[in-house]
Amino acid sequence: MVLNNPGQADLREQDLILSVQGGQHELFYELVRPYERRVYAAALAILRNQHDAEDAAQEAMLKAFTNIRQFRAEARFSTWLIQITVNEALMRRRRERTVPMEGLDDRLEEESEYAPRDFADWREIPSEALERKQVRQRLAQALGTLDRKYREVFMLRDMEHLNIQETAEALGITVASVKTRLLRARLMLRDLLAAGWEQGWFSRLPFEKGTKPW
Repeated sequence: MVLNNPGQADLREQDLILSVQGGQHELFYELVRPYERRVYAAALAILRNQHDAEDAAQEAMLKAFTNIRQFRAEARFSTWLIQITVNEALMRRRRERTVPMEGLDDRLEEESEYAPRDFADWREIPSEALERKQVRQRLAQALGTLDRKYREVFMLRDMEHLNIQETAEALGITVASVKTRLLRARLMLRDLLAAGWEQGWFSRLPFEKGTKPW
């Protein structure tokens, strides 16, 4: 079956969800197949270990299958699936080590330990350029250098496309903390990737000066 537009894809996904909820369990893999990479990437962003991320992704898929009847389309299916993955990854991380309470971070969010570089003329990361292999590799390397709290927010908000409220709920932090951490993550990544523009990675910008692709 050829899907000619996003609307058809959405309808096909809705049909698959209803079919799986109705007992056609063999269609579950077809339903989640488009999101396998995103599920793994979300788990890896939190756990920073490929083996652990694979285990968390598999467990998240199993939990999604077990709880598919509870999905009520109040959010996108992909968002629901990513949130299950994030919760699973966070639970695994908490089991492995003692994690400081996020509330302590919230009180310190206004005190920035990071000062962005000052460019006479800089451009933000073009969203369409993130699809390029070279940029994805550079971005992955740069993300690996960020503190966990910044990396997680950037991954969920800008790469997995959860909204601000969904990101806050998934990570168990406030909306204000999401906004603050996201801004700092973007600034840090801008600085880390700035050399790419100087070396001519991108031939053009997909947006006008002064607008944001996020």
